[in-house]
Amino acid sequence: MTSTLGDDATSSPSDEFHTMLHSLRVWDGPLPAFDTATAPQEPLALFREWFTHAAKAGQPEPHTMSLATVDADGRPDVRTLMLHEADERGWHFASHSTSAKGRQLAGQPEAALGFYWPAVARQIRIRGRVTACDAAESRADLAVRSRGALASALTGRQSEVLSSPEELARVSAAAWERAGAEPDAPAPTWTRYVLSPTEVEFFQGDATRRHTRLRYVRTPGSPWTRHLLWP
Repeated sequence: MTSTLGDDATSSPSDEFHTMLHSLRVWDGPLPAFDTATAPQEPLALFREWFTHAAKAGQPEPHTMSLATVDADGRPDVRTLMLHEADERGWHFASHSTSAKGRQLAGQPEAALGFYWPAVARQIRIRGRVTACDAAESRADLAVRSRGALASALTGRQSEVLSSPEELARVSAAAWERAGAEPDAPAPTWTRYVLSPTEVEFFQGDATRRHTRLRYVRTPGSPWTRHLLWP
């Protein structure tokens, strides 16, 4: 009998990976329209509109985003984290100042954010300068989050080398206990950050690959300008 690529007896993990990779498709079903002529003059309103639309369309975790930074040697780094707010100051997130991202932002405060919502074939790219909020605002950020978030913040060793899973279990258990007993326990390195945008791009996917891209650009103190981009 002739074996097929999907036969578990003959296919390798590499074969399965490539078969799966090249069989995947995106954006099945109708996609939302994007009339750039009626887009707001500033990007914040459009971001909030798209965010709400994505959440209502069933996009899982629309508040997750990628944060790209660079280290002291100019090497790029990226990770996924949660959006905490988007307002006139910028896009807010939080982390430990002693984490890899915290150290990178201290050395080079220019960064980029990326949102991707495949349920509606939309993505948003944001670039700008990041500033750290003061201790009071950073503590208030943590105060409205869960006990688990406080426990994680109290551990305070993000990105450090971990000696063993047992060490993590021990330290985490102690942090959970303290978070329950002291809901106002200080986490000195926990920091809220705000990215003030200088460039925001909105991308609407199209099944025929005639994607719509609208970019907002500004310099500090100047109004936003808008440009359409080739897909």
